[in-house]
Amino acid sequence: MKNKLTKIGVSALCGSLAAVASAQAGSMSVSGSAQATWMKGSQTTNGNPIGMNSGLTFTGTGELDNGTAVTYTLTHADQAAYSAGSIALATPSLGTITIGHATGGLGIGGYDDKMPTAWEETWGNGVGTSVNLQKGVGSSSAIQWASPSMMGMTLKIAYAPRNAGSVANDKATVTTDSRFGRGVDVVLDMAPIEGMNLWVGGSDTADQGTQYATDGLQNRNDHQEATAGFTYAIGPATIGFAKAYEVTGNQAVAEVDYYVNTMYGISFNVSDNLSVSANRFDAEKHVHQGFSPEMRIDSLQAAYTMGGATLKYARTEVENAGYSLGASKQKDANVFALSLAF
Repeated sequence: MKNKLTKIGVSALCGSLAAVASAQAGSMSVSGSAQATWMKGSQTTNGNPIGMNSGLTFTGTGELDNGTAVTYTLTHADQAAYSAGSIALATPSLGTITIGHATGGLGIGGYDDKMPTAWEETWGNGVGTSVNLQKGVGSSSAIQWASPSMMGMTLKIAYAPRNAGSVANDKATVTTDSRFGRGVDVVLDMAPIEGMNLWVGGSDTADQGTQYATDGLQNRNDHQEATAGFTYAIGPATIGFAKAYEVTGNQAVAEVDYYVNTMYGISFNVSDNLSVSANRFDAEKHVHQGFSPEMRIDSLQAAYTMGGATLKYARTEVENAGYSLGASKQKDANVFALSLAF
């Protein structure tokens, strides 16, 4: 079965590259994971607490005649649902060109929350937060060029012809009644000293005026986002801080004017097997001539690895979930997990 899968993968990959350049023999590999969880939380429907997810990632690799390395990645998320795909062309000297199918990692989408954690992002532990993240073109089909690293610096430029969070199959387009037009992201990723990663990036998405607007406003501003932050590893500890902004371009009363997210994190490797972390995520939502309370998310996490298996725990508390007040918006949860990699 393995040999058949490899042959099928190589044939498909080589056929896709025929229009670009001939490819040398490649290979297709499969990796996967499975995770079982037990969750108990307040202000949630506490039914059967046992959950499970599984995923597969197919990775095809090859090389063109000019030395360009080709990588194709296809991700099947929980229950084999299609999640994302990408084709990356890593040239010998001109950088890497990536065609992404809603991977979430292109442009500033790869920097929406890079804080160090033992397990998941602060907001990703089963407690419904409805937090708004700054992703630029990362949620749409997009193309990115990443420069070769020079003195620890990499420049990334990503472009989506229609940044409406949509994807399409080959030889097809997606028609979305959205005000959003082309989107452009620019990110500078730096490693100024050993152990430090520093980044700054911005995104601009054009507004298409009243063609798709439902409120009749003709002079909306472009949708703009920005992010800046760092992580620094010293010995067994890693610290991080980042701030992200989003200006929606909305002008009507009661519409969201802008968002501000502030992230903090610290992780510590107690041993080769045990890691712990503490994180905070402050999320602000500013409504034009209105009010929304600040949301705060705190998470304590631990992970213990035993070969291909990992035991994980997260205690997460949320104030004003969904940028709303009320007793039901004050949430907490304890999540235990067993993760297996294969």
